[in-house]
Amino acid sequence: MSSFRLDGKTAIITGGASGIGKAIALKFAERGAEVCILEINGDLAKETIHDIKKLGGSVEVYTCDVSNHAEVNKTIAKITQKQEIDILVNNAGVAQIGNLENTSESDLDRVYNVNIKGVYNCMHAALGHMKKKGGIILNMASVAGSVAVADRFAYSMSKGAVLTMTYSVAKDYIEYGIRCNSISPARIHTPFVDGFIKKNYPGKESEMFEKLSQTQPIGRMGKPEEVANLALYLCSDEASFITGTDFPIDGGFIKLNS
Repeated sequence: MSSFRLDGKTAIITGGASGIGKAIALKFAERGAEVCILEINGDLAKETIHDIKKLGGSVEVYTCDVSNHAEVNKTIAKITQKQEIDILVNNAGVAQIGNLENTSESDLDRVYNVNIKGVYNCMHAALGHMKKKGGIILNMASVAGSVAVADRFAYSMSKGAVLTMTYSVAKDYIEYGIRCNSISPARIHTPFVDGFIKKNYPGKESEMFEKLSQTQPIGRMGKPEEVANLALYLCSDEASFITGTDFPIDGGFIKLNS
């Protein structure tokens, strides 16, 4: 296929070692991008590196805590010494279960630091380089940022902020040829979901997996590869007329549950 290619482009993907981030890294590398993965623990990305190189793709991993402003600036500077930034995918994030009353201050700070400040840090560090010749920013939001989801107070807060940061950056930097969009997945079947079920529902894994799957009107969880396909489109030249928009990928969750 000649369409949806990323040849000659450098794509930074935060949290690219597992789940949705790994699927995006593999898809982008398969389509010709030079992938730079930012991970808080670089060792976590070994399998991703192996899989990308098996595809014949190009990948570098940088150990980086996206919540640390100075660390992000240093990492982005290191990347730009070697290549220009064409694509930034802000995928790194943490989850938090709880309503307002049982969300502690430390819970709120942890979610804020990664899901909001982490996105700010990466965009802030990359924008100066992107302004020179344009670029694409794709932020990972969530259906929880658009509609009410029970017991997701801090997480919903953070993903609502991702949406509004996306709109603001798209508005302020359109004149520089920078496109900024977001994706809002519903429940996606990742290792995190399996770990959550195993930890909280021991002995009832199959039952809970089916129950969580049925919360999506389409009757199943999404696959990381499906999110990666949407990310590929939004970061390709075929999407050059799209900016300032959020794209739900939710099995009908938002519209059919309302």
